[in-house]
Amino acid sequence: MEPKLVVHNTLSRRKEVFEPINPPHVGMYVCGPTVYGDAHLGHARSAIVFDLVFRYLQHLGYKVRYVRNITDVGHLENDADSGEDKIAKKARLEQLEPMEVVQYFTDRYHSDMAKLNNLSPSIEPRASGHIIEQIQMIEDILDNNLAYESEGSVYFDVEKYNRQYHYGKLSGRVLDDLMSNTRDLDGQGEKRNPFDFALWKKAQPEHIMRWPSRWSKGFPGWHLECSAMSARYLGERFDIHGGGMDLLFPHHESEIAQSVAANDTDPVKYWLHNNMITVNGQKMGKSLGNFITLGEFFSGNHPSLTQAFSPMTIRFFILQAHYRSTLDFSNDALLAAEKGYERFMKALNTLTKLQASPVSSVEVEPIRQNCYDAMNDDFNSPMVIASLFEAVRIINSVNDKKETLNTADLNLLRETFSVFTGDILGLKPESGSGADNSVLDGLMQLVLDLRLNAKTAKDYATADKIRDQLSKIGIVVKDTKEGATWEMN
Repeated sequence: MEPKLVVHNTLSRRKEVFEPINPPHVGMYVCGPTVYGDAHLGHARSAIVFDLVFRYLQHLGYKVRYVRNITDVGHLENDADSGEDKIAKKARLEQLEPMEVVQYFTDRYHSDMAKLNNLSPSIEPRASGHIIEQIQMIEDILDNNLAYESEGSVYFDVEKYNRQYHYGKLSGRVLDDLMSNTRDLDGQGEKRNPFDFALWKKAQPEHIMRWPSRWSKGFPGWHLECSAMSARYLGERFDIHGGGMDLLFPHHESEIAQSVAANDTDPVKYWLHNNMITVNGQKMGKSLGNFITLGEFFSGNHPSLTQAFSPMTIRFFILQAHYRSTLDFSNDALLAAEKGYERFMKALNTLTKLQASPVSSVEVEPIRQNCYDAMNDDFNSPMVIASLFEAVRIINSVNDKKETLNTADLNLLRETFSVFTGDILGLKPESGSGADNSVLDGLMQLVLDLRLNAKTAKDYATADKIRDQLSKIGIVVKDTKEGATWEMN
């Protein structure tokens, strides 16, 4: 099979056949977290989406270099060029060194990502570790007369850039509209225009994160780090740049402008953006009071949650929606995701026990083909899950002796279900989820053996009592010709 992967390119606003610049190599850069607080559901969605992309590209045989940054300097409070550095502010409030804050929340982010079964990126650079590269990029932009120095800071000249290129081509913003909407603002200060953005900011005396440069002691602008680090590890032009839709403007738009201004080449072939998480139709965010960290989901310790939800439930919940669609959070949606995930894991466990028959009464190949078709259609994970639920139905029907599979089809079903559930969707058994619970299997086998001994001794009262007591705690015992089986209800 020759797969034709099609991706939706934000830049062209249409689906395009994925053709790497230098096959079989693929370069992918994804905007990572600003590490001044714990990761939340929005962070989880972006990480899981691009983990899915990473996994599938590798499955197709591509050699992927996946770069995801850590922002540890330069991200100011209002996401523009004013306010306090988010990490510096946290450090001041907690009376810590900024890098203590960075290390603490980076470690917690890594822990959360591991629980969600996200693969580690190939490279995870930090902004503070690439100040030299960022200063050099500023020099290149200045040499090309597309930036200017002002009172120790350096700003990107958006209006001048737009005369030569096109500022706004990714987001669809029109510079004339930006100018009319911002020209009335008070106090343009150091900038020629209020929509110009900082490449380098002179540090105020109280600013504790600063580096020497020929302009001043200061720090790089937030947008600059991604342009510099993507070029450092993937080259001036690479295949995929990913991130949340909320980063599309101004962050990603400014990345393009910086890279073009420095290198005179468009940096990215395919831009991929995941959509937002909403709560009752509103974007999840701190300001709305509907902000829930991953740790709170895992512990259930939040007033909006009725219970704890496991990392795999969160992953399944996120994968049930296409990455470019909004995803509305609710307890009911998570409870449904929990049941769906448990059905998958139960089927995975059952699949290992199925016996082949001489002939097949159902077809397996269409399920496999449908899974590939869905993934090749812009990583359509909900359609993959729908196809895998058809596989679950077949697994249960074969287990109940209602359908049969020959050896070849049984092996194909096992391979398809395992590959798409585990390798591509990244779902794995958790404690208590069946396929990974050897202790529970051993205890249940002991109980069933005791019940069989009671039945053999014609002590039916004890045998029935064991069955009834198990039923009360949600374990259903079924008697078959091959012996008794059990399952969680």
